Formats: sequence, C-alpha cells, structure tokens
Amino acid sequence: MDEVERVLLRREAIAKRVQELGAEISESLSGDQPLLAVSILRGAVIFAADLVREIQGMVEMDFMAVSSYGDSSVSSGAVRVLKDLDESIEGRDVLIVEDIIDTGRTLKFLLQNLKARKPRSIQICTLLDKVDRREVEVPVDYVGFRIPDAFVVGYGLHYAGRYRNHPELLVLRAEAVTP
Repeated sequence: MDEVERVLLRREAIAKRVQELGAEISESLSGDQPLLAVSILRGAVIFAADLVREIQGMVEMDFMAVSSYGDSSVSSGAVRVLKDLDESIEGRDVLIVEDIIDTGRTLKFLLQNLKARKPRSIQICTLLDKVDRREVEVPVDYVGFRIPDAFVVGYGLHYAGRYRNHPELLVLRAEAVTP
C-alpha cells in the first residue's frame, strides 16, 4: 500500500451513491421489457453487480471487454473489442455500465458500435467521471462521482492487476504509476 497517496471515496459513500443511482435508473424504466445492463469488463463488474441489485424492475446482464490501454497507464487511442456481447441488443433498452470515463474515446467507440446494432435505447451510467480529461464528448446519463485527474484504483479499478478487490477508491502516488 506504499503506492497509495490517499483514500478518495470510502465504501459507505460508494454504497450510498450506488443505491441512489439504482433508484434513479429504476424511475426511468419502461417496465414492458427487461433492461439490459452491459458491464464493461473488467473494471466495471463490481460496480455493475452492486448497481443491478439496486434497480427495481427486470434487469438482465451481458458483458463486453474493450481496451485502449493494453498494459499501459496511458491510452493508445486505438480501441479494440476483446469480448463481444453474447446476445442481440436489437430493440432492447440498454444501459452501458462503465467504471470510469476520462478521455471519452473508448466510450464513443463503444456507443457507435452498439447503436449500429439497433437497440431501442442506450443510456450510460459511470461510477467515475474525469471531466478534466475529456477529449471527446459523450452523453452520460448517470454519474456516480465527478473526480479530479488522478490515477484511481479499487472497487474494480486496478493498476498492474492490483487493487481491484479493495472496497474503497484510492488515489495512487504519481511516482508509483509508470506510463
């Protein structure tokens, strides 16, 4: 834990906000068909699992893995689909569940990719939003927390495979993160 500079968000604050997001999403559901929550692997899986338990109504889940980082802490800009959805989203109400949005490039790619599959609707829910890093605007419907430009780990987010299982969101020291 020498790499950790500070705790950004405690587990109680995260749990409270996830509950609030679940209530907001529940209010927007049409009710005539299940919502398809698409969790973006791997970082969003913990958030997505907690979130869907807070949504009142029918919810199904599917998963995608996309990458623009590879093994680096800096985005390459080239987005690749590493794992695609298992089911069709045509005519479905889709909620993309993301862990963090920074430049917006990966999410823009993902949104274009999924819109081409003709869903009835697409909404985006992110736990963390780094608006100071935004290079591409994307329409985000639900935001857990707006955070400063810092390297954050925990609650699903990682650095070199570590910290995903930490229940709080932590800021790593700048010197601990190598591009």
